Amino acid sequence: MSVEQRSATMSKIRGKNTGPELRVRQALWHAGLRFRLHAKDLPGKPDIVLPKWHAVIFVHGCFWHRHKGCPLFQLPATRTEFWDAKLSANSKRDIAAIRNLTNTAWRVLVVWECALNFDPDVTGAMAVAWVRDGEKGAELLRDGSIVQRRPF
Repeated sequence: MSVEQRSATMSKIRGKNTGPELRVRQALWHAGLRFRLHAKDLPGKPDIVLPKWHAVIFVHGCFWHRHKGCPLFQLPATRTEFWDAKLSANSKRDIAAIRNLTNTAWRVLVVWECALNFDPDVTGAMAVAWVRDGEKGAELLRDGSIVQRRPF
């Protein structure tokens, strides 16, 4: 990819209201769960906040949040030092935000982009079930499984 092509591609990437995020929101809405979006008053500005359930959901892109072992994450071959530093900082910021939220008694779910690509309906249903079940921290993974994390 030329520099111009890469620049054009990267400029189209959004931080809010992404396709994966919209799929999770749709599943929650159809299940009757109401939520707030991108709460600036919470650490990490969670993508979805369910105040009634004291739960937040982060919908992470596998590349931008450095999903280890995922086929959607591959460090670019050009400017590797820049990308390594940038993606490492993203990961550290994610961990800090999740810890801050769990320390203030918020329940945290991370939904990975690859889980939504695997089966969006199942992933959405699992997110709904997680909210209602009252589990603490968890991640929805590519193989359709949910992994509980305590502490996250």
